[in-house]
Amino acid sequence: MADMTSISEDFSSKLSPTKHSIEEEPPKRPLPTKYSAIEVAKVIHPRELCMNNDVLPSTMQMAVAELVGTFFLIFIGCASALVNKIQPLTTVGIGLVWGLVLMAAIYAVGHISGAHFNPAVTLALAAGRKFSWKLVPMYLVSQLLGATLASLILRALFHAQHNIEVAVTQYKDSTSDLEAIAWEFIITFILMFVICAIATDDRASKGVAGAAIGATVMFNAIVVGPITGASMNPARSVGPAVVSGLYKNLWVYIVAPILGAMAATLVYSILRVPKPEKPDESTKSTYNDLYVNSEV
Repeated sequence: MADMTSISEDFSSKLSPTKHSIEEEPPKRPLPTKYSAIEVAKVIHPRELCMNNDVLPSTMQMAVAELVGTFFLIFIGCASALVNKIQPLTTVGIGLVWGLVLMAAIYAVGHISGAHFNPAVTLALAAGRKFSWKLVPMYLVSQLLGATLASLILRALFHAQHNIEVAVTQYKDSTSDLEAIAWEFIITFILMFVICAIATDDRASKGVAGAAIGATVMFNAIVVGPITGASMNPARSVGPAVVSGLYKNLWVYIVAPILGAMAATLVYSILRVPKPEKPDESTKSTYNDLYVNSEV
C-alpha cells in the first residue's frame, strides 16, 4: 500500500501544472537588436529584397539601345519628310514629328544607353568628361548603322518617290557654306546646351529631360528646317546620304554639329557646380541617370 501511495504521489507531482510549466517553457529572451527587420526579411525573401537596382547595362545592351533608338529617330523623322510629298504635313508638322519621336526614344532606352542617338552628342560628352572615351567607337558605329538601316528601309518602302533625296539634308544655292555652318552650329549648340543642363547637371529635374530635349529639336526643326534641313546630327545626315548616294555638302553636316556640341559643353561647364563624389558611388547612365562617367 505504501508503495502504491508513493507511486501515485510521484505521478501526480509529474503532472502538476506548476512544475510542468517550469520544466517545459524556457525563459523568454529579448530578440537581438543588432539585426534590422530588413536584414531578417532578406533571409526569408531573398529574391524580393535582394534586387540590385544599380546594376549597369552591359556594353552589348548599350550598343543595341543606341542602334534601335537611332533607327526609330531617323526612320520616323525622315519618313515625315517623305510623307509630306504625299500628304502635306507642313514644316510645323515635320518639326513635331522629329521632336515627339526623339522624346519617345529617350524615354524608351535612355535608362539603358543614355539615349545619345547622335555622334556629336557622344563626342561632346566624352570631351567634357561626362562619357567614357572607351565607349565612343561603339556608340558611333551603332548610331551610324541605325541611321543607315532606317534609310535603307525607307528607300524600299517609298520606292515610288525615286529614292529618298527629299530626306537628305541640303541647303539651297542661295545659302553659302558659311551660313549653313553657322545655322547648324547654332541649333546644335542650343540642343547640346539643353542636354547638358537637363541631363548632366545634378541640380536639374531629370524626369522632364525627354520632353525638354524633344521640344528643343522640334523648334529647331521648325525654324531652320526650311533653310538647312536642321540636321544637328551627323548620323541623321550620313544615313540618307549613303543610301541615296548624294554627298554634296555632307561635310557641313558633320563638322558644324560636332563643333556646336563641343562649344555648348564647354560653355555649360562654366555653369555646372561639381558634385562631391562618394567613395562607393558607381557610375551610371541616365536621363534618369543618363550618362556615364569618364572613369567607366
